[in-house]
Parts: sequence; C-alpha cells; structure tokens
Amino acid sequence: MKVLVIGAGNMGAGFVKQLAAAGHQVSVTARDMTKPKAVAQQFGATAVLAHNAASTADALVVATPYGEAAAALRSVGAQAGTVVIDITNPLTPDYMGLTLGHSTSAAEEIAQAVPGIEVVKGFNTVFAQVLAAGASLDGQKVTVFLASDSERAKQTAKALAESMGFTTMDAGGLKNARYLEPLAGLNIYFGFGAGLGTAVAPAWIGS
Repeated sequence: MKVLVIGAGNMGAGFVKQLAAAGHQVSVTARDMTKPKAVAQQFGATAVLAHNAASTADALVVATPYGEAAAALRSVGAQAGTVVIDITNPLTPDYMGLTLGHSTSAAEEIAQAVPGIEVVKGFNTVFAQVLAAGASLDGQKVTVFLASDSERAKQTAKALAESMGFTTMDAGGLKNARYLEPLAGLNIYFGFGAGLGTAVAPAWIGS
C-alpha cells in the first residue's frame, strides 16, 4: 500500500521503518522537514512536503500529538473517504492522565474536526520502543486493537498491522476509542509511573 506517515518523532520513525520493511510504499512528512528527510533516508522511504501529500495515499498514519492531529490532517489534504489511522492519546502534560473521556475520545474529536475522513483508532497502546523493535515481546506477538465505524478503514489498518507482524483484535465502533485511550494511559503508567520500562504492551487472552 501507499502510506503517508504524518510526524517523524519516535512513533513516526517506527512506522516508517516497519512499513517500509514490510514492502509498503512509504512517505513521511512533518512541519520541520529535517526529521522526515533523515528518517526517510535511513529506512528507504520518501520525505514529502505536506501540501496535498494525502492525495495519492491509501492510508494516513497520524503520528503527531493529539492536539496537532486535526491541523496536520488538513495540511496534507485529508478529505472525505481518506483512511486515517489515529494513534494519538489525549494526554495531560505529565503523561499521567487524559484530557478527554467518558463522552468522547481523541479519535472521535479528530473525525469531527475533519468531516468525512474514515478514522480507525489503533496502535495507541503500542510504545515506540516496541514498534521500532518489531511486533513481538518475549516471543509473543503484540496486539493492535482497532476501533472504527468504517469497515474499510478497519480492514486497511488490520492489513498494515499484520504485514508488520502484529496480531489484531476488532474493538468495535469508533466510540470504543473511549476505552482504548484509557488503556493506553494504563500502559503508560506501567511503563513510566511504575517503572516497568517501555518493553510492555497490553494483550487480550482467550477467544
């Protein structure tokens, strides 16, 4: 697939690395093009300017902070029908809490902010260290939970995740991002608050 990664930080770089290794045609962009150029060169991708970058992509990965996601999507020309994989979490400045919850989620807010895009929540419970290292921990595949109201978006994200070696689990409609984002908060607590490190990931055991 043709995938545009928006953001070239740790998560963005991890996506570029793993998607390119899986054989996808990957492009990457950010406000400051210095990082995308370096990441693209390192992993065999293409650094592109934001303007109209979404026009030829099969899917977009939003690897920006939540507060910057909607503007980033507009900057690349995301429009009705664009598949958007939202990996963001609406974190407080100390990363130990969420700024949204119960009646909405980051994913739902992003979908409302850019009308018509097909948002799928996913990868928000995966640490950058885990993404960059591969898709397994202690010999077990890491699970990517996917929530969306668009079956096409969900299947696109599923195909990309599994091509990178992850296992996936259908987490229902987009409103269930209200559960996945707090789950990411718990994972962040284990990683940083409890000092367990970032080589951890949540899993669902059983059928």
